[in-house]
Amino acid sequence: MSRFVLGAEVRKRTAILGSALFFLAAPGFLAGLVPWWLTYWWFEPAFFALPALRFAGALLAAAGLWCLVNSFAKFALEGRGTPAPIAPPSQLVVGGYYRYVRNPMYVAVVAIILGQAMLFGSLPLVAYGGLVWFGFAAFVMGYEEPTLQETFGADYEKFRANVPRWIPRLTPWKP
Repeated sequence: MSRFVLGAEVRKRTAILGSALFFLAAPGFLAGLVPWWLTYWWFEPAFFALPALRFAGALLAAAGLWCLVNSFAKFALEGRGTPAPIAPPSQLVVGGYYRYVRNPMYVAVVAIILGQAMLFGSLPLVAYGGLVWFGFAAFVMGYEEPTLQETFGADYEKFRANVPRWIPRLTPWKP
């Protein structure tokens, strides 16, 4: 096996491990620990006295978790990096859920939080979800998009022109 292949395997394993650690630190904190602190996962009365909203919330949180895990995997396997700004991907990630929305991880974290809010009937979690989204929006527009533009140039511009920032496309973008 050549040194190049070994080096690629080491980078891939490092990206997977780094992504897993960042997953626990960032989304694990924002969408797991903080919601638990706010609710202790105690059920309050269902919003609008509609128990079906609990089921919808559970589905939303589960879908968000699926999207989040898949997007983290794409960063490690396709981008050869992590979502953490200190170890960014070396390639622009445009596969998986990134074909539908530019920021699937952020959308997924907010979906998990709002899904928990619906499941537990928690207004504080609704407010927290709004604050998290606001923080993500500020980070994306103030740091992430300019950095991606500088790093990936025309490739990012094409991606940006075809894939919306927050509201997913109905059909996948085919780069």
